[in-house]
Amino acid sequence: MFEASPLDQKPGSVGRESGLRVWPVGSLLRAIADSLQARFNPVAVQGEISGFSRAVSGHCYFSLKDEQGQIRCAMFRRAASLLDFAPRDGQRVELRGRLGVYEPRGELQLVVESMQQAGQGNLFEQFLQLKARLEAEGLFEAARKRPLPLRPRAVGVVTSLGAAALHDVVSALERRAPHIPVVIYPACVQGGQAAGELREALLKAYQRRGTDQVDVLLLVRGGGAMEDLWAFNDEQLARTIVASPVPLVSGVGHETDFTIADFCADVRAPTPTAAAELCAQPQSVWLGALALAFGRLQNAVDRQLQAHNQRLDWAAARVSRPSHLVTQQQARLDGLAQNLRHAMRAILRHEALKIQALNTDFPKAMAGHLQRRRQQTERAQLRLELLDPRLVLQRGYAWLADLQGQAITSASATHPGQPLRATLADGEVDLVVSAPRLI
Repeated sequence: MFEASPLDQKPGSVGRESGLRVWPVGSLLRAIADSLQARFNPVAVQGEISGFSRAVSGHCYFSLKDEQGQIRCAMFRRAASLLDFAPRDGQRVELRGRLGVYEPRGELQLVVESMQQAGQGNLFEQFLQLKARLEAEGLFEAARKRPLPLRPRAVGVVTSLGAAALHDVVSALERRAPHIPVVIYPACVQGGQAAGELREALLKAYQRRGTDQVDVLLLVRGGGAMEDLWAFNDEQLARTIVASPVPLVSGVGHETDFTIADFCADVRAPTPTAAAELCAQPQSVWLGALALAFGRLQNAVDRQLQAHNQRLDWAAARVSRPSHLVTQQQARLDGLAQNLRHAMRAILRHEALKIQALNTDFPKAMAGHLQRRRQQTERAQLRLELLDPRLVLQRGYAWLADLQGQAITSASATHPGQPLRATLADGEVDLVVSAPRLI
């Protein structure tokens, strides 16, 4: 339950004086809705339609009434799309849904989840119970369902020979894939014996699938009321469908009709014609794909032939006869071998002559080289002797330096009274500068 806070009240207000809890309007409506949900929902109710209207959005609004009262109803687009009849005013129907409160107006409202014409309630209840039981056993599991073959060898059809659905299926297959054979396994599709005949037809198809080369089965019937389609809600038929060794397509009734067979089949088609279209690609698609593959193959073969022809022409231009090529290559090989032998002999003779010449000329060359080196050494020794400063001093020159040994090369570098030292050929003399004179 929704827990609401009481309104603030002044001292002496009615709520406080009476001891009653004061609710905000919205909180009270939500609390009432919660109580309805816990007490009644889900709910089934039967009555007569009044004031039925369908909005642009697809939602339906009406009242359900009888001699003692009425209740506002809303059926939203998703649930309305599953209707297999057109509701009208005055029609007696059985509804299943949830009671609630439409808070903007504070009105009691039934949100309808399913609608059946009156008289079908018992059948619908049986349908729901069987559906829940088979679903719990895993018969509707998507994991066990198989894809349809892309190129079936033959299509099997289980239906009545007099049914319009058979004509629709055959016409669709003839239009889309006239090359695919159609094998018909006749069975009654309405009445008390229909479920048994449908099972027998399916079992016959299973037994003959190798002989008839059937790779996919169509279980089809035109539209009708729930009583008309009831054979397709048979439990044994459902188990027979699940046991099918080949993919099975169910095309029973119109798009809004659902049967147990639809849930058990590998694929559910909205109509018999749609079932035929699902299992057969148009012939034009395969012819187009075949033409494309043929063109690619032809182009590849042409390219290979051209490449091999070029290689053949090139080989033919180079080889007139295989024996002639071998003889020609052998002669060339002999010539190369002879040239190699002559070249090796010439190289050996040349190297021998070089060694002989070296043995003869080496001593003379070595002696001449040593003589030239001695003469060079003597000339260098003579030049060094000529540059000896002592020879200069012997001709009367002197080496003049200060007492620190620094050479004096200019008169301007001296001053009066400066002590100097003169180096002569046979000794040294100490001097004192009296007065420097520049030239």
